[in-house]
Amino acid sequence: MRLISKPKKKLGQVFLANERIAEIEAMHGENKNVIELGPGYGMLTKKLCEKAKHVVAVEKDAELYNMLLSEIAHDNLTLINADFFKIKTDIVKEFRIDIMISNIPYVLSSKVIGWLIEKRMQAVLCLQKEFVEHMLAEPGSKNYSRLSVMSSLQFRITKIFKVSRGNFNPVPKVDSAIIYLKPLGKPITRNEAMAISLLMQHKKKTLRNAVIDSRRSLEISKPTASEIAEKLDARSSRPFSMAPEDILRAARRIIELKNQNE
Repeated sequence: MRLISKPKKKLGQVFLANERIAEIEAMHGENKNVIELGPGYGMLTKKLCEKAKHVVAVEKDAELYNMLLSEIAHDNLTLINADFFKIKTDIVKEFRIDIMISNIPYVLSSKVIGWLIEKRMQAVLCLQKEFVEHMLAEPGSKNYSRLSVMSSLQFRITKIFKVSRGNFNPVPKVDSAIIYLKPLGKPITRNEAMAISLLMQHKKKTLRNAVIDSRRSLEISKPTASEIAEKLDARSSRPFSMAPEDILRAARRIIELKNQNE
């Protein structure tokens, strides 16, 4: 008799219960090496194995991992029992991964986007609808944030379709959306990303005041921050209304001027 692990709230486990949705997601992995984070009960995993060249499914929950081992027998499947973000080997290079296709736990959304940015990898993801709205938010809108800026700079985002909450078990309190992410290949340094984050923390202030208010995080004095701020072309603009490319340009200039003062 098949034993099904009860969803664990602490792991944010919500499992897809509609095979048709899994089939649509799996189509994007045809003849590719796919990585799946959090396969859960394996509905998407099975569909991926039918389409993909190879599937690497990483499951943190030992009960689910053991269930998947006994339930899914495909020669092109590698199951790994681990915390995805603590795997020490370069799993992308090891398995020559082409794409991530996953219905990820909502609580991991930001970490997954960061991982995809680092790896410059394409992905098909099912995410919380509100999270997707923040990713796609335009300058000046209420949802415009650091996530919006970084997502726009790093990916071409295509919203595939909305997924209502009733397609999951247990039923979450929010709807979801499936998106396709294509990396744009624009390199952004860690310092530039940090500067973007600081500017968006003060997004309603002028760029000049945002730099001054970020001086401790930038590890500069107030006079130095004021000097840097006055040299910014867009110092009177507010990050809240600036295009992502303009925010990146300002961030690069801030880092450049900071380095000149060291």
